[in-house]
Amino acid sequence: MDFELKTLTSPRICTEKCDALIVLLSGETPGGADPVSKMAAHAISAGDFDGKAGKLLNAYRVQGVAATRVLLAGAGDGSAKSIRSAVHAAMGALKNTNARRVLISFCALSTVGQDAVRAGVLACADATYLYSTTKSKPAEQKLKQVVVAVSTLASARAGFDKAVGLAKGMALTKEWANRPANHATPTMLAQAAKELGKLPKIKVEVLGPKEVAKLGMGSFMAVAQGSEEPLRFIVLRYDGGAKAEAPVVLVGKGITFDTGGISIKPAAEMDEMKYDMGGAASVLGTFRTLAELQPALNVVGLIPACENMPDGRSVKPGDVVTSMSGQTIEILNTDAEGRLVLCDALTYAERFKPRAVVDIATLTGACVIALGGVRSGMFSSDDALAQSLAVAGDSSLDLCWRMPLDDDYADGLKTHFADVANVAGRAGGAITAAKFLQRFAGKFAWAHLDIAGTAWKSGAAKGATGRPVPLLVDFLLSQVLPARTAKSPARTRSPKPASRTRA
Repeated sequence: MDFELKTLTSPRICTEKCDALIVLLSGETPGGADPVSKMAAHAISAGDFDGKAGKLLNAYRVQGVAATRVLLAGAGDGSAKSIRSAVHAAMGALKNTNARRVLISFCALSTVGQDAVRAGVLACADATYLYSTTKSKPAEQKLKQVVVAVSTLASARAGFDKAVGLAKGMALTKEWANRPANHATPTMLAQAAKELGKLPKIKVEVLGPKEVAKLGMGSFMAVAQGSEEPLRFIVLRYDGGAKAEAPVVLVGKGITFDTGGISIKPAAEMDEMKYDMGGAASVLGTFRTLAELQPALNVVGLIPACENMPDGRSVKPGDVVTSMSGQTIEILNTDAEGRLVLCDALTYAERFKPRAVVDIATLTGACVIALGGVRSGMFSSDDALAQSLAVAGDSSLDLCWRMPLDDDYADGLKTHFADVANVAGRAGGAITAAKFLQRFAGKFAWAHLDIAGTAWKSGAAKGATGRPVPLLVDFLLSQVLPARTAKSPARTRSPKPASRTRA
């Protein structure tokens, strides 16, 4: 899909040929004399439109307007959150039409910031996303072009460019999290990472079972040993900063399918465990966005990828394994496997002497119970890092919530037979999982994002959300050192008044 940014006025949007014109309105009566402004003024005066976020008024073949359809979309207070609701509702109303070219106008709003423009573009991309990889007759993406109209480019350019980069990254994240496990094996996931290695400033290395064994990743290997699919340890590097600059490391849980192992899960909804590599998919999506935005910093991505399967070779409850750190782990529940692969990846991260490490994982059902699908659970041993992630969550509308890490929560992980057990009791399960990971993250500033409730939607809207790519990208951009600023994408250097790109 093409996204284009243009400078237009309210009268000018009436002459733009398109299949649908979406006009964002706050509810204040427009004072213009153009046909759309008059239509909006009459609708507001009659009480048929109030501008509340997400409210719509549809019209067809409005006299004096070149667009086939006109949708007045309530933008509420004009905030990014309200713009997201408005655009999502409007694009939903167009879902079953033949609209191929859509114009979204911000021109009637009194103030338009880059965050609002970004929210609008991302809402459009989200509402029109289609999964088709494993369908014999994929549905056609009818929408080919979206024009974003603003009064001035200066306030919108940065938000537009960031949104287009994010849209590409989130689409990649959704693609791999939505794929069934037989179309997203560890080997296939590694190949997807290698494809990213063709993009600017990204390098990829993939380690197999022999290399992982040589590193002593006994915890990771224990999870993988029950599957016929060989494990892969994926290392991505984005080198945008100076060589001497310490990188930020992202660690994504890559369980491409989770049966629970010997501690097998119930059959109901087990199919959704194909998304247990949502953390890995978000790392891939974040690197895709970095390749677009080209910020001046260094980022490392680590993905321990394997399946968790029941087999005669599978790790058993009560088995004790030795992690890469040398710590021994009693595996009391084989369905608590994510922390077992992450702990070795966290130890591996030490070699990069990182500025900070953030692991991302669909780790616990307990986090879903605690926070639902609104906020990701965020745990951190570093207050400054936690604050940076919280701010990034707010700015990106990809919210997180800091959870406690009191030492008392680790008491349940004590065992007579190893240095640590991999589970405690049911109480505070998301916290005890984080306390387990914290044992392996003592040599750097560390944070853990539990995205079990936010990376996936069940029910009628079943599928991956693309989260927390926006949060991660905003966080990374905030880490660019003051002496070095992010390089603008090539399209922002164009002297032309319009910007066009594909997503």
